[in-house]
Amino acid sequence: MAGTLLSVKPAFLIALLLLVGACTTEETRPQDTVARTCVLPTDGSPAPHTGSWAPQPDAVDGLSRVARIEGTDLLLQTVGSDAAFVVGVNLGATVPNHAPGELALDREDYQRWFPQMAAMGFRAVRIYTIHPPEFYEELVAYNTANPDAPLYVIHGVWIPEEDFVKGQDLHAVSVVADMKDEIDDSIGAVTGTITIPDQPGHASGTYTADITPWLYSWAVGVEWDPVATLASDQKNRGMKARTGQYFASLAGASPTEIWIGDMLDHLAIGLAERGLTMPLSFVNWPTADPLAHPDEPIELEDKVGVDANFVAATDAWPGGYYASYHAYPYYPDFVRYQPGIADCQFRGGADPYAGYLIALRVHHAGMPVVVNEFGVPSSAGSAHFGPKGRDQGDHSEQEMMEMNADMLDMLYQLGFSGGYVFEWVDEWFKFTWNTIDFELPRSRRSLWMNPWTNEAHFGMVAVEPGLAPVVIIDGDDQEWKENGSQVILESSNGVRQVRALKDEGYLYLRLFIDGTYAWDTDPVTIGFDVLLGGSDGLPSRPDAPDGSDYAITIGPGAEAQAWVRASNDQFVIQYGVNLGYIEVDKADVAEGSGVWNKHRLIINRPQTIPTTGQKFLAEIFEAGALRYGTSDPTDPEFDSRTMWADSASVIELRIPFQAIGIADPSSRQAYRIGSDGAVTTEDFDRIGIVVAFQDQYLETSGYSWDPWQAADSHERIKVGVEVFTEVANRIHGKNSGN
Repeated sequence: MAGTLLSVKPAFLIALLLLVGACTTEETRPQDTVARTCVLPTDGSPAPHTGSWAPQPDAVDGLSRVARIEGTDLLLQTVGSDAAFVVGVNLGATVPNHAPGELALDREDYQRWFPQMAAMGFRAVRIYTIHPPEFYEELVAYNTANPDAPLYVIHGVWIPEEDFVKGQDLHAVSVVADMKDEIDDSIGAVTGTITIPDQPGHASGTYTADITPWLYSWAVGVEWDPVATLASDQKNRGMKARTGQYFASLAGASPTEIWIGDMLDHLAIGLAERGLTMPLSFVNWPTADPLAHPDEPIELEDKVGVDANFVAATDAWPGGYYASYHAYPYYPDFVRYQPGIADCQFRGGADPYAGYLIALRVHHAGMPVVVNEFGVPSSAGSAHFGPKGRDQGDHSEQEMMEMNADMLDMLYQLGFSGGYVFEWVDEWFKFTWNTIDFELPRSRRSLWMNPWTNEAHFGMVAVEPGLAPVVIIDGDDQEWKENGSQVILESSNGVRQVRALKDEGYLYLRLFIDGTYAWDTDPVTIGFDVLLGGSDGLPSRPDAPDGSDYAITIGPGAEAQAWVRASNDQFVIQYGVNLGYIEVDKADVAEGSGVWNKHRLIINRPQTIPTTGQKFLAEIFEAGALRYGTSDPTDPEFDSRTMWADSASVIELRIPFQAIGIADPSSRQAYRIGSDGAVTTEDFDRIGIVVAFQDQYLETSGYSWDPWQAADSHERIKVGVEVFTEVANRIHGKNSGN
C-alpha cells in the first residue's frame, strides 16, 4: 500500500502498539514524511444509523459513557444502533451588532435554531467555547421534547490564545493555569454546577442545566499559530514525555504535544470526578498538520507539525481518543501542487481535497479522524481559488449547498468518523485578508454586512440586512413607491428619475429611463463622489466634468461593471506600483490621469513551488463584475450574488459599500487611498451621485443617511439546503428519526 510513510523511533512504536495500535515502522517523525501517491482507505464507509437516536449509555470501571472508540470508529451509542458517522454543524457565539467575545446569543436564538438544525439533518452541534447558560438550558429542553431525535454536542475549550501568541510559550505558568481554569469552567457549564462571574470576552451566569446525557465528545483548542507554536517548542526543547492518570504524551512528543496530553488529562480528571468518560481530541488544521508538504510555496504553511499520534489515552480512560481537523478544500496551496494529493483519483477524476483527506486517514491509521470544520461560503467576493471550483467565495447559495453536500459525502465514503459543516449562521464581524484593510474601523464590522468578505457568509442560515428586504432586485420596481426611498433626480426626458435607498449591506438605486432597454446600446454610467478630490471624466465618458471616485457602468447588453479611478485604486498601487505583482503604467495612477480601473481583489500572491522552481503569477478576482439576476429567494433563478436587474425602462441596482469606497456605512466613514497605497478613513456627509446617459450628464441631489449604532437584520435558511439535507439523512439512515 503506497501512501504517506509513517515513521517513528522504536521506543515510540512500542508505546503506540500498546496504546493506539501500530501505524508506523520507520525511523523519523511522521511530519518528516510526504504523501506522494494516493491509495484509498480500505475500511469503507460506516454503516448508516438505524432507529432511535436516544442516548444509550453504558458504564466501564464506574464511568458512564455515551460514546466510545473502537479501532478507527468513534461510536455514538444510541437506542437504535451505534452511530459511526455523525453529521454536525459549528455554532459560533455572536450575531450582528456584537463581537464574538460579547457572547450575545439569547434564549430565543437557541429556541429558533435547534429545531432548524434537526430539520436540516444535523444530529450534533459543535461549540468552540462556553456559551451563555441559555444554550445548555434550551438544549436540555429541546432534547427532552425530542427524545428519539436529540441534538448531541461536541464541546470545545478555547486556549489562552492571546497570551500564548504574545509570550510564545504554551508551558508558561500563566497559560497553563488559565487553560486549566477554562477547562474547569467548561466542565461546570456542561454539568450545570457552576456560577461564572462577569468577565470581558467570556460567558457568565449561573449554570444549572446538565447536558452530559447528550455530550459525546470534546474537541479542545484552536487552529495552531505556526510561529508561536514553533517558538514554544524551541523554548521548551528537551522536555520529556509524561504519563498522566488518563492521558499520556509518548516518546518523541514535541513540547506542544506534551502540553496537549497534559490538558486532555486535566479535562479527563475533571470528567471522571463526575463519573463521566467520553472520546477526547484536540483541534488541528493543515497549517500545523504532521505531514510534510515540500511543494507548499508559503513557508509559514509548513513550518511546524502537531501530531495526534504522539498523544494517547491510557487504559484507565474508556472513552478513548481521536484526531480532529479543520480542513477546507482551497487552502493551503500544497493541495494544488503536491503529488499524491493534487492528482489523487477519487470518484472518476483527480480531487485534491480527497487526496488531502486520504493522507490524513493514512497518517492516523488505527484511530478515528473527524473533520470538525469544512465548507465553502456563499459570498459575492472571494479570497482564494480552490481546485474543482471549490473556491473561498463567489458561490451562489445553491452551489455552496451542493459543494458542502458533496464534501460531506466524501468524508463519509472515506471512512471518517464525522463531518461538521462550518457554520450555522453568517457572522458579519468576520474578516478576510483581502478586504480587511477596507473595513474601518474594525470595531464596527458587526454593524454592517460586506458581501465581498467571504468569511462572513459561511452560514447555512443567511443573516441579511434589515428587518426584511427593503428591495428585491428583479427588475420589478413596485416596492420603490413605499420602501422609504428618496427621489434624488427627476428630469423631463432620458433618465427620468433616480431613487436611492440603503440598508446595512448595500446602497440601492432605481433608475427610470425613456425607451425600452435603451442601455443595451447606450450604456448608463453612474459616478459616485465620496471624498473631496478626484479626476475628470467617467468610464466611457471622458468628457464628463466630474470628480467621481467610483463609478458603475450598465450596458451595453446585460453587463454591469464597478470601476475605481486609477489614482484611488489601492489594488493597483499596492500590488502593481509597490510590489510589482502586475504591470502598471505609473502615469495612470497620477492624480487627474483620467484612467479608470475595474474593481479587483488579490486572491493569491505570486508563488514559486520549492521542489520544482515553477513560478505562478498573482491570482486576481474580478470583484467589480456585477452579476445580473434576481435576489428573490422564491424565484427558481435566484442568485444571492445578484447586484442588478432590469425590465423595459427600469434598472434596479444594489451596490456593496466597499465598491464605492465606504469603509463603514454605520458611522459614515469612507476610505482614502494615499499615493503609497495606505488606507485611511475620513468622515463624509453625503454621497455625490451623477448619471451620464447618451448626451445627458445629470447631477443628482446625492444621498445621505443617519449613522446607526445598532443594525437591523433578519435570518433566512439558504436556498438549496434540501441537497445537503438529503445527503445527511442518507448517511444517518432513512428512518432514523430525522
